[in-house]
Amino acid sequence: MLNIAYAIVGAVFMVGMALFAFLKGNSAERIGAGAYLFAWFATIVMQENSGFRGVPLGMFLIDLVLLIVFVGISWRYRQSWPVWASGLQLIAVMSHVMSLTGQRVMVGSLYTVVNMIGYLIIGCIIIGTFYAWQERRAAALIGRNS
Repeated sequence: MLNIAYAIVGAVFMVGMALFAFLKGNSAERIGAGAYLFAWFATIVMQENSGFRGVPLGMFLIDLVLLIVFVGISWRYRQSWPVWASGLQLIAVMSHVMSLTGQRVMVGSLYTVVNMIGYLIIGCIIIGTFYAWQERRAAALIGRNS
């Protein structure tokens, strides 16, 4: 029952962030939210019933592709939130790498790190969307008053 509550809270944050980014964000925020939403759905699909015996390779690949997308957004656009999201996603990817290379790591702690980093990335996208929205709004007000 408690696992369902965590899933519902995570889904509310994820869908709320995506709606906010798609409605109020610029193209960088929309691309980032779309990629993160796609990665979230892909992770749900790729989950295996392996319990805590190991890290699925599919989840590692999804996180690696998401890291590449965030780095591409950081390179292309001038906002600072993709840099923070890329750094956080790099921590998640390195957690997978550490587990996949045979380091002794509790898989429960790996999942905890990846989940907490996910909430921080959602926060980065929300903050980036808010600033993009406010910059666009301020530019419209300045243009109207001049």
